[in-house]
Amino acid sequence: MKWLLAFVAGFVSTLVFHQGLLELLHLAGAFPRAAWNLTPVPPWNVPAVISLAFWGGLWGIVLWALIRHLRGGKRWLWGAIWGALLPSIVALFVVFPLKGGPLGGGFDPRLIVGALLLNGVWGLGVVALMKWYRQG
Repeated sequence: MKWLLAFVAGFVSTLVFHQGLLELLHLAGAFPRAAWNLTPVPPWNVPAVISLAFWGGLWGIVLWALIRHLRGGKRWLWGAIWGALLPSIVALFVVFPLKGGPLGGGFDPRLIVGALLLNGVWGLGVVALMKWYRQG
């Protein structure tokens, strides 16, 4: 059950924390793309934000596996660190090139910092939700 809750935490954290910060950054003019993208994406033509949240759910399981044994401030700290690093590295060095983009997002500092911020906040959201679900 805790792994299902970790998936749900990652999914919800994507929709609330990751996309919430993305929208704030977009409104501030710091990020070109708006949040909650409803454009259908292949192969099942689901909205892009739902596809992203699904992957966020899978990453939620990975993140929880890494930090579940930690307590207090260490869990929050490592939730933010692993949350920022792991999905960002995979996105920049695997997903972008697979989708025809440049390796490492072209090493654009704004893109890299944006990814780290968005995914770090997502990681904090996972920790907060697991605590709220009484799993942490």
